Amino acid sequence: MLNPRARDRAGEMSSYRDQRFKGSLKEQENLLQQSATLYVGNLSYFTTEEQVFELFHRAGDIRRIIMGIDRYKKTPCGFCFVEYYQRDDAENAVRFVNGTRLDDRVIRTDWDAGFVEGRQYGRGKHGGQVRDEYRKDFDPGRGGWNKAMASRNEMD
Repeated sequence: MLNPRARDRAGEMSSYRDQRFKGSLKEQENLLQQSATLYVGNLSYFTTEEQVFELFHRAGDIRRIIMGIDRYKKTPCGFCFVEYYQRDDAENAVRFVNGTRLDDRVIRTDWDAGFVEGRQYGRGKHGGQVRDEYRKDFDPGRGGWNKAMASRNEMD
């Protein structure tokens, strides 16, 4: 049950900062404070843009959705960016969509300083997300083996 007296954390920033941001930390902080763009993580590799839209448009009008893809295979790799027209709508998404289930996975949202071309690609060594490179086992809900482990197994 929602507690109206609970502290609203929708506008709060996480401690994550994009290490490849081209600018100062202060510039990044300012952009994050004004941004209407969200990073959405822990998506299934099978989640579609339409499913993301269906869930996130309930918080407000969406400008665009950018699905994250593997740099080499050009296949989904479990994240996306959702851009809203208004900051208030993005805050509503953080408030009401963060931590909900999509494709039977608990998704997480975080503020993003704004999408820049090239960020749709996974940054891991093998083209996907860095986080996936540390996984040790198959996650059927996510959609794949740890890529580093798979490449090691191919060498054996």
